[in-house]
Formats: sequence, structure tokens, C-alpha cells
Amino acid sequence: MNKSTNVPKTLNPEKVLTRILKKRSGRDNSGQISVRHQGGRQKRYYRFIDSSRDKKDMEAKIIGVEYDPNRTANISLVEYKDGVRKYILHVEGQMIGDKIISSSIVEVKIGNAMFLKNIPLGTQIHNVELYPGQGGALIKSAGSSGVVIAKDEKYADIKLPSKEVRKILLTCMATIGQISNVAHKLEKIGKAGRNRLKGIRPTVRGVAQNPRSHSHGGGEGRSGIGMHPKTPWGKSAMGTRTRNKKKWSNKLIVKRRN
Repeated sequence: MNKSTNVPKTLNPEKVLTRILKKRSGRDNSGQISVRHQGGRQKRYYRFIDSSRDKKDMEAKIIGVEYDPNRTANISLVEYKDGVRKYILHVEGQMIGDKIISSSIVEVKIGNAMFLKNIPLGTQIHNVELYPGQGGALIKSAGSSGVVIAKDEKYADIKLPSKEVRKILLTCMATIGQISNVAHKLEKIGKAGRNRLKGIRPTVRGVAQNPRSHSHGGGEGRSGIGMHPKTPWGKSAMGTRTRNKKKWSNKLIVKRRN
């Protein structure tokens, strides 16, 4: 499915909410490649998204829906009563002219943001904070949503799109509804050139490389990897857990996604 057929586009995004997005092609601050398979791409502007929804108790009106080249979801341009405009993630089912608000206790309506302690069980949510006041960090991609499945005195159990169940403080904010552009997962890239325009370079199979370049390389003719799957640097690439067990956040995972 071609994105251009079903996604709104705006030739002139809100100027004060944009900046030129510099492309670093996978390089870190020392100039070395730290992320492979990244290269040149089309020039684009970055849109500043209001993930924290920090203008509390002030109603805003949706005045536009736009395509954002930097994310899979569409974005909404909202205007508050004091004239301030901001971009937020567009929610499935929202229309231009709809009113939204961010507050501690508000109507449970798509687009409204509130504390987890005031959101009923079974409600679809997105843009969820990990820490109070941090701004939305979880569930921000196209078509995704989580569900509030349980609460206790301090935490709410949130079922994430990956099926992982995680405890999050009741004083964290979340937005009601499912993120827009649900059909994004049906989109077909079509050709390699379109990926290059995104800045994605080709990926060469390990078995096709020289043995000095990859653990799977070498051998006469076509051959299997001959070992447990490994990264180009010789570390195990399948079945090995890489999460740090000492991290505090591990204690808040009720059910893992696998």
C-alpha cells in the first residue's frame, strides 16, 4: 500500500515547530560508524512533538493532520486557547475540529491525556510515561496501543503491543486511544531505491563475506554457517539475553514478551 494515497501531506509545516534534521549516517561523536547500514537520505525537517502534554487543564483544538517523514504515525497540529500551537501524535478516529485536553481528571475520550490512576481498566492507551513528568516514552508507533489490565496501590499493569506486561507508576501520564495510520504495516516498499531514500543501505549476509569480516564467512562454494549464529564481532546472536539483570526496571516486568 502506498503511503501517499492515504496519508495527509502538508507542504508548509508549522515553521516554529521544525528544524533541519542533520543526517549523521550511523556515525558517533568520534566520526566512527557505530550503527551499520545507514547512509545518505532525502533532506527533511524534524517536527517537535509534544510528548509531555504539559499544558494542563487547557483545551486545545485540532487544526490539521499531517504526514511526518520522521515517524510511522501521522501527527496533529493543535492550537490551545492561548494561541500556542503544538504537534502531537494523531489518534485513530480523531477529526479536524475535535477538542482535546490534558488534566489529572478528564473525560475518557480519545486524544485526552491523564494519570494512569484515573484511566479505567481495559482502556486503550498510548504515549505512556515511564517516569512521572518525563514525557511519553512507550507506545508511539503507527497503529499501536496498550491496555490497562490491572492496578494496585502504587502501580498499573500495562499490556504493551509486544504482549509484555509492565508495571508503571499510577502518577505517570498516558493518552487515550490508538495511534493513527494503522495500515502502515501493510505498506510495501516496492524497490530498493525507496529504502535508499530513507537512508537504509544494503545488508550483506554473513555467509557471503570473507572469514576475516564475519564469523560465518569462508568455506568452499555455498556453505552453511557451521556454528551457532554470531554477530560480525563473534558474539552469540540467537537466544542469548543481553539485558542487564542489575537494572531496576527489570523488577517491573510482570510478563516478558517471549
